[in-house]
Amino acid sequence: MGLRSGLTGDRRRAMKTGPIPEALTRLDALEREGLTDPAERKALEAVAAEFRVRVSSAMATVPTAGVRAQFLPDVRELQVRPEELVDPIGDEVHAPVPGLTHRYADRAILHATKACEVYCRFCFRRETVGESGHLGEAEFDRVVDYLGRTPMVREVIFTGGDPLVLSPRRLGAMLDRLEGLGTLEVVRFHTRVPVVAPGKVTEALVRVLDRALPVWMVVHTNHPDEITEAASAALRRLNRAGVPLLSQTVLLKGVNADADTLEALFRKLIRNRVKPYYLHHPDLAKGTGHFRVTLAEGQAIMAALRGRLTGIAQPLYVLDIPGGHGKVPVGPGYLRRDGKAWIVTDPRGAEHPYRDL
Repeated sequence: MGLRSGLTGDRRRAMKTGPIPEALTRLDALEREGLTDPAERKALEAVAAEFRVRVSSAMATVPTAGVRAQFLPDVRELQVRPEELVDPIGDEVHAPVPGLTHRYADRAILHATKACEVYCRFCFRRETVGESGHLGEAEFDRVVDYLGRTPMVREVIFTGGDPLVLSPRRLGAMLDRLEGLGTLEVVRFHTRVPVVAPGKVTEALVRVLDRALPVWMVVHTNHPDEITEAASAALRRLNRAGVPLLSQTVLLKGVNADADTLEALFRKLIRNRVKPYYLHHPDLAKGTGHFRVTLAEGQAIMAALRGRLTGIAQPLYVLDIPGGHGKVPVGPGYLRRDGKAWIVTDPRGAEHPYRDL
């Protein structure tokens, strides 16, 4: 099926070579660019009616199957499994005011917008992402008031949607008010923009992020071919502004669920001065079962990477516990108890005894 395997043969040759619009949001536009099969139009209309479609021009021009699978609609999204949830990580459960999730004592998530430059087919917020509107001024006033009354919050994490779809002027105004609280130690942005829409990382944006209150950025990327020359240039602009860069990746069947692909991705990130931070086990979002791997499969991949990659290129493999109970590491175990001693497994699989105090 073309949506799963990417463009090959006649479909690759049929793809237009002219400029692609800034974003493709309609099935007829995807068909015109040779990205979906007209024979599947009726089935895909049902998918698009349930979950919004948006593919940036930067990603539409990458022919790799593992990249395309993340953004192009697939009829398997209509297969909802019993364990899948509308709000798999519990955003609403921990919302003291609209637009803010306060799950951990020292940090809170700010939902700045519901829009993105791409709509990922595996997104855990796919039920709401793409709805119109950004966080309004009155809502942001309530967020700032709550943070002012809750000084235990030392870090605010901008998310969405994708916060970098907002204008530099709007982001600057929001950051000014947060900085003025005097209680925050760091602000973090979670974004796909530097990779999927690198042209939006402008000098105006970079100036807004270069401030006394430290701004960190976590870039979401799942496949090495997403990091194009334009993406590398955008990451370099952020580096030069003093913005520390981390990455988060979702482990996805048909995209990156093998050690070779992840090794290539993490090496490419390090070359671009981005530290791999989290490898997420896929969430139980509706209609995403075809992307999910088992925890045992993920642990085996991480064990393989342990012996192949430098430590600075290895992320923490984590599971976000359904219901909003937080993230926990689920990487492979290297220790087991043997009486009063321990048995330690090395990266090659060999076991060694170790006795502690």
